Amino acid sequence: MNNWLTIAMPKGRIFEEAAELLQKVGYDFTDVEDSRKLILDFPEYKVRLMMAKPMDVVTYVEYGAADCGIAGKDVLLEQDRDVYEVLDLKISGCYLAVAGLPDKPLSKIAPKIATKYPRVASEYFREQGEQIEIIPLNGSIELAPLIGLTDRIVDIVSSGQTLRENGLVEYEKIADITSRFIVNPVSYRIKNEQLDPLIEALSEYV
Repeated sequence: MNNWLTIAMPKGRIFEEAAELLQKVGYDFTDVEDSRKLILDFPEYKVRLMMAKPMDVVTYVEYGAADCGIAGKDVLLEQDRDVYEVLDLKISGCYLAVAGLPDKPLSKIAPKIATKYPRVASEYFREQGEQIEIIPLNGSIELAPLIGLTDRIVDIVSSGQTLRENGLVEYEKIADITSRFIVNPVSYRIKNEQLDPLIEALSEYV
């Protein structure tokens, strides 16, 4: 299986959009959406899929457990891993934003920011000249300003519905986010015969 490609794929909504895109360039992985298996082999394409949490895809690719993968730009910004970001797939579009309760100014001394993107948030507020305190949270981040835990949140916004339903407003947009095709630097050299046709097909389509 040395000449196979191992692709790390994110579970969930990104997988559905990525599988649809890959199907259009000749790789049909749509049957695996409901599978509980974490490793799936496709001998017809000489491809092994590794199903991983979106935040873990970049780690598997960096350490060579996968040759390539699909990861959100939010994860790449937050983790700063040693991988090649070779293609913007233009799927799973959303953006990172600062949000909070309406008409609530930032605290003058070390405002608190809840986020699962501490690196991105710290860099952004540093650029604004703000010294902040990060409160790391992984789920239901919108809760933090509602209970007075933090002044703001930094999170992914898709439609903005969750913010609106919880009485929060956007203050600033930090970065547009889409899914990217990433490659392990060593695999990029030694498996270019397998990678190049896939990257070329995807780049022509997107």
